[in-house]
Amino acid sequence: MSLSSASSPPVVSEADAARAAEVAASIVTNVERFIQGKREVIELALTCLIAEGHLLLEDVPGVGKTSLARSLAVSLGMSWHRIQFTPDLLPSDVTGVSVFHQGSSRFEFHPGPVFANIVLADEINRASPRTQSALLEVMEERTVTVDGVTHEVPRPFVVMATSNPIEMGGTFPLPEAQLDRFLMAISVGYPDPAAEVAVLANLQHGVRIDSLAPVASPQVMTDLIEQSRRTHVEPAVLDYIVRLTSSTRTARGILLGASPRGSVGLLRAAQASATIAGRTYVSPADVQRLSVPVLAHRILLTDADAPASARADAIRAVVDHVSVSP
Repeated sequence: MSLSSASSPPVVSEADAARAAEVAASIVTNVERFIQGKREVIELALTCLIAEGHLLLEDVPGVGKTSLARSLAVSLGMSWHRIQFTPDLLPSDVTGVSVFHQGSSRFEFHPGPVFANIVLADEINRASPRTQSALLEVMEERTVTVDGVTHEVPRPFVVMATSNPIEMGGTFPLPEAQLDRFLMAISVGYPDPAAEVAVLANLQHGVRIDSLAPVASPQVMTDLIEQSRRTHVEPAVLDYIVRLTSSTRTARGILLGASPRGSVGLLRAAQASATIAGRTYVSPADVQRLSVPVLAHRILLTDADAPASARADAIRAVVDHVSVSP
């Protein structure tokens, strides 16, 4: 299926929107064959991909974080690499290294695992800050610089990182600068009993990720990304986004509010959400629904000992306080 390209008129047509929603629904349904009972999580992950943002999955082991990343990559026909972050992992193990070849008498660049459409950074908080920082450039610029030479990674490019918030021994919490690079931070959560039974049934019948067939392609994803960026946003909605983000900087109980990158992220995510829903425009409801996954990880609370859920509660309070119209 071919979607609109960048050469099309800047306005998204109803037909384009309907086709995009059809493609998005087929991707979500395909992933659901393996990830049971987590449609909202899958839709948020797909929203992040269409917004061309990076996703942080904060949850306990064994709830399907790795499977979510891999099943999305398979469904989209994209290349994917998994990097297991450990304390002894070096930056060059992530980005790649230049090796001198005697036969040619020159250095040749050997790409690291970061050169893929979807990169799963598993347990990212177990690596040292130096190795974590190796991802900063590629997450922001989509390039890797080694020995003064810049190399572009494949597009679309998304980092999906996992973090275990329970086991803190031997971990290095992500600094705020790196957290800000992630468009969204979400939790997969435990499945309900019926979904967990379905997981066991699939296991009994030999259903594996390898059995999933691609229902899209990197080109289709590129088209979705470009169409998403052309989704109409009323000036009043832009104003609403800025007022929401600005309110996080002055709200009681919040020490550090979201940066302007948070405003940009909320806009891109809302456009992607509208694309998945088959609409040609962004609604305030898109902004409200995505405020917690896009903004909660970008703020610091005055109470440093507050539970992780307190950040989400603080963003919900801001959404409740800020009216849609000024």
